[in-house]
Amino acid sequence: MKIATRQIELQDIAEACVLLNDIIREGDTTAHEVEFDEATFTQEFLDHDNLICCHVALDGQGAVAGFQALWRDAEHGPAFADIATFARRTPVVRGVGTALFQDTTDFARIAGFTEINATIRADNFAGLGYYSKMGFVDFSTTRAVPLSDGTLVDRISKRFDLS
Repeated sequence: MKIATRQIELQDIAEACVLLNDIIREGDTTAHEVEFDEATFTQEFLDHDNLICCHVALDGQGAVAGFQALWRDAEHGPAFADIATFARRTPVVRGVGTALFQDTTDFARIAGFTEINATIRADNFAGLGYYSKMGFVDFSTTRAVPLSDGTLVDRISKRFDLS
């Protein structure tokens, strides 16, 4: 089944926000610890000054099954972008991440970016596996980043070369 993808639109905000909040509530797979309301979600994934693009993947009924965003990476320079990927847990739609990544990398190349950075919690095994499957390679680890409850979790940064 081919998964439909496109740039995020205002009509997607409510569904995408619920999807992300479900992931945040579940824990262990995102650095986000505070749920978003639709206004803060819109600011982060549609109107953020550093946002490069945000794509959604739609299931067979046209519902948001996942989304992926790129932001300018101020830490590493103007040719680098940071990525975040979120896929619906229930029901799962296989291939969402792959479909989104194709659109995101196409957009990033056209926009002149040369590398994409993904920083993933070390306890997010699915996320680490996804980015490795997409061709990202480890380049650094930030040790013992505290969560809001004081738990220390490493962050693993992976890079994808767009050339």
